[in-house]
Amino acid sequence: MTEPDTTNDLPKTAGVIGVGLIGGSIAAGLVDVGWTVIGYDADPDAIQIATDRSLVTQFAQSIDDVLASAPAIVVVAAPPTTTIEILSNLDTDLPIMDVAGVKAPIAAAAARLPRYVGTHPMAGRETSGPAAASAALFRGASWVLVDGADAQADASAVKVIETLGARVTRMSAEDHDSAVARISHLPQLLSGALLAAASESNGAIDLAAGSFRDLTRVAASQSIPWVELLKANSNAVLDAIGSLKTRLAVLEAALVSDDDTLLTLLATGRETRRKLGAPVAAVRIALADEPGEMAKVGHALETSKVDVRDIQMRHAPHGGGGVLTISVRTGEEGALAHALEDVGLLLVT
Repeated sequence: MTEPDTTNDLPKTAGVIGVGLIGGSIAAGLVDVGWTVIGYDADPDAIQIATDRSLVTQFAQSIDDVLASAPAIVVVAAPPTTTIEILSNLDTDLPIMDVAGVKAPIAAAAARLPRYVGTHPMAGRETSGPAAASAALFRGASWVLVDGADAQADASAVKVIETLGARVTRMSAEDHDSAVARISHLPQLLSGALLAAASESNGAIDLAAGSFRDLTRVAASQSIPWVELLKANSNAVLDAIGSLKTRLAVLEAALVSDDDTLLTLLATGRETRRKLGAPVAAVRIALADEPGEMAKVGHALETSKVDVRDIQMRHAPHGGGGVLTISVRTGEEGALAHALEDVGLLLVT
């Protein structure tokens, strides 16, 4: 017999401990749809920014005050070390969820809490802090929920996740840490390594275009939080590095061989990349360095009614505008191109 879904019966109240990018975005998304959110942060500047932006309903003076307000769920949104410290000192039967980017060590620290559930939203930005928080940050994103939690905590976490527009993905803490080591933590290290390698070649950085910028985008993230996260997940990251070394050796051998190994490897990579999302078509627009250019783009998007999947801007190195790339659903690029030409914009072929 299927258990009834009682998620919608849960009170719409939450406590959020830590109102940086992730915590602030969670709070803002919940407040936007009518939740009461009690916030707390140890940083007075973060409190001020979050207050100015109305990210929470009100701020508590301490973590104990957050618990005393008896919300339906408490979200701990802090770096791994701080999260472990907070969870180790909590004494409550309230449902508790954390959102840190590593799960196994935090789950161990929270084992004494009867209604703890580990989670991790697979969304973020290169900038941090409450000034960068957005109620829309998690829409359409996967949000990992660690298996084995108390039923009430699980249901409360699911309600938060789905209210914010994300999709629940269930897995073990160990599987999560292994997965993010490969799709998030290793790329962070690689982006820095790629930039360092390019910097050693005279003139390479000046020639960098879209593909290199895409590969190294995450290097713009704040360094200190990443050091902590990488250290917290070091075993899984080291395993991922070892796996990459093996694959690089295969590529190295394929590069000097006379067979089709290199072609096969590149074709396999291309096919895997295509499976990451729906097919898209890119439309590139040359923008002049003058007022009104982006307004023209907005008008073209409105009139063409295309499904926009991605937007990237490549600025000219010394001013003078740049190239805006808009990715749309395959088959809709013609409609967008015509709309852009109608408002007087030049397309780049």
